[in-house]
Amino acid sequence: MNTPSSFSPVVRKIDPGRKPTTRPDGSPDDNDRVEIGPTPLAFMEWEEAGLEAPNLQVMRRDRYDRLLREINRREYAGLLMMDPLNIRYATDSSNMQLWNAHNPFRACLLFADGYMVLWDYKNAPFLSGFNPLVNEVRSGASMFYFGAGDNADKDAASFTGEIDSLMREHAGSNRRLAVDKIMVAGLKALENLGIEVMEGEEVSEKARVVKGVEEIKAMRCASHACEQSVRAMEDAAKPGMTEDDVWAVLHAENIKRGGEWIETRLLASGPRTYPWFQECGPRVIQNNEILAFDTDLIGAYGLCVDISRTWFLGDGEPTQLMKDYYKIGHDHIQENMALLKPGVRFDDLVFGGHQLPDYLVEGQYGCRMHGVGLCDEWPLIAYPQNHSPGAFDYEVEAGMMLCVEALIGSADAGFSIKLEDQVLVTESGYECLTIYPYDQKFLS
Repeated sequence: MNTPSSFSPVVRKIDPGRKPTTRPDGSPDDNDRVEIGPTPLAFMEWEEAGLEAPNLQVMRRDRYDRLLREINRREYAGLLMMDPLNIRYATDSSNMQLWNAHNPFRACLLFADGYMVLWDYKNAPFLSGFNPLVNEVRSGASMFYFGAGDNADKDAASFTGEIDSLMREHAGSNRRLAVDKIMVAGLKALENLGIEVMEGEEVSEKARVVKGVEEIKAMRCASHACEQSVRAMEDAAKPGMTEDDVWAVLHAENIKRGGEWIETRLLASGPRTYPWFQECGPRVIQNNEILAFDTDLIGAYGLCVDISRTWFLGDGEPTQLMKDYYKIGHDHIQENMALLKPGVRFDDLVFGGHQLPDYLVEGQYGCRMHGVGLCDEWPLIAYPQNHSPGAFDYEVEAGMMLCVEALIGSADAGFSIKLEDQVLVTESGYECLTIYPYDQKFLS
């Protein structure tokens, strides 16, 4: 049903004599609340580690302000977001994120004047009620074929009609609207209304690339929770288990701490580590084999912790070739990480630092580094062989977060070593946020 409607968040009756309490991140300490977040286990572990939880109200306002600056800098009327991660960034609310990624039913429109409208599932208008930055909640943004069938054009016309009306109210004669991802029917409907559709993904990626103080605190917490989950996985991993048995531990431990999902199935053992990108499956891990993985984990606060490690499982020792490849990967990350500081051109990250020898180029990873936040984000720092001049003609800034990659493998060796650390760019250089140890069996 696409009839526009406004909703009020669900309000529970509260005993006036009860003193309100909050969790360490400033969110209500209400056992029955709608808002999701970290579990008591996560908060306990962060306190033990001396980590400070973020102030979520401040973090949300900072993200909102960053989006507004990027919209106004381009003199756009607003930004229409249908990518669920951009909606999460703008509102900090989630709703069936993975399902929404392939059946887009949510939308968020942020105007240059600061007014924000969220279209959500018609039966769940209350999911963003905790965030006062959301001025209005509606329903009716769905226009995917599964839900709309042969009436997709009709549904698109209804939704974009609301967009048009809101634009005239909040943007006057400005008809330039940035849009990140929208179904074909929606794009055509916007253009039929005389709206000039601009590239919204560029706006959101540029807004998201620099992290504020509270977002950095949140990432430190998310990283710690991820590494605790990885530790549980390493403690459990042993020959005789299937790859899926091991991978299931990471999923369970992530959820136990308030994490949300894992984007890929990148865990492999033995000969399945080359070529890389074989997905985790039922293979039984043998004695004295390597196990390599890439977390690609969406953890606490919806933040991505993207780290990789390779372990040796068994009662023996890695081969000398395994040790040689591992050391190359370790050096690759350390030397390339050391390049990071404000003002460095992205191209210098491509052509500087540690370069792989020719015999390892075929098996190298798809990039040397990439941004990270709510997911793998802009920018992508390619290897010289894949460099595209002009595609990433920018500089490193303080507050950026990047993942530094190494995939060292070859057909002759029959295996790959996968390593990856997550890094924060500081005012004077960099800080490696990943403290999970490398496997010393390879480095001895």
